[in-house]
Amino acid sequence: MSGKSGRSFGKVAVLFGGKSAERPVSLKSGAMVLAALRACGVDAHRFDPAERGLEDLIAERFDRAFIALHGRFGEDGTLQGALDWLGVPYTGSGVLASALAMDKLRTKQLWGANGIPTPPFELLGRDTDFAAVAARLGVPMMVKPASEGSSIGMSKVRAAGDLEEAYANAVNYDRVVIAEKFVDGIELTAGILAGQALPLIRLETPRDFYDYEAKYVRDDTRYILPCGLPEHKECELQQLCLRAFEAIGCRGWGRVDLMLDGAGNPYLLEVNTAPGMTDHSLVPMAARAAGLSYEQLCLRILEGAEGAEGDAGVE
Repeated sequence: MSGKSGRSFGKVAVLFGGKSAERPVSLKSGAMVLAALRACGVDAHRFDPAERGLEDLIAERFDRAFIALHGRFGEDGTLQGALDWLGVPYTGSGVLASALAMDKLRTKQLWGANGIPTPPFELLGRDTDFAAVAARLGVPMMVKPASEGSSIGMSKVRAAGDLEEAYANAVNYDRVVIAEKFVDGIELTAGILAGQALPLIRLETPRDFYDYEAKYVRDDTRYILPCGLPEHKECELQQLCLRAFEAIGCRGWGRVDLMLDGAGNPYLLEVNTAPGMTDHSLVPMAARAAGLSYEQLCLRILEGAEGAEGDAGVE
């Protein structure tokens, strides 16, 4: 539990909404965070960057910002850079780590250079020989916009002839698109909080994959916690996820997604530096298993708010 009282955080802006494709999810996350912080006595206020300029953070003398924005202009380093310039400490990762984590291509390249396992992938473009890519990666495969979250624009390709169509869909969301070998096995996620990995959650859905519908709409998605792995295996994977998180310079809190193939080999998929905080969300679920209520989790995240120089804000 946080060692601070709510008032010791000063005046807090909860940033949510924004103008990315994930705005609807952000509105849900932010509303829950705002209510939780207020319930803990924090002087917290709604702040939607799509409706007002960031200069209001200075004009209205905010001491910290809790980032509950998802996707572009909130999770990709642009907002973090603006807050650094304004001198407002904020939750989560800094500029470089946020930008890298938002870009699945660069994340995978960096992991590969550090010996962190990630599924084989290829960059797609309008001049790509799609049949050749399908032959090299095999089917099924996942096609992903490099810099979108919540599985937006993502599709599972089961036949080589469908790859070009999947690319055409994904490129509507991002000009950089990757094809990634599909790992058939157990899907897991690890919440990260203050330098520790939370209990792993196993995800199961009757849908083709864990897509937007499975994440935010459906009631038949299964969240298995404890995840069912032997304790030593779970600890090993937690440490791998923490290593993957830190390899791209992330700090504070976030979430790392991974797959285990049939032989139990792990493959890291991506890092989320501002994960969902809705009633369907995974980090709050894992935090509960670790003994933290939703309110306590929000305080712990806020406690880690830093600025460009690592300042922790008002004490």
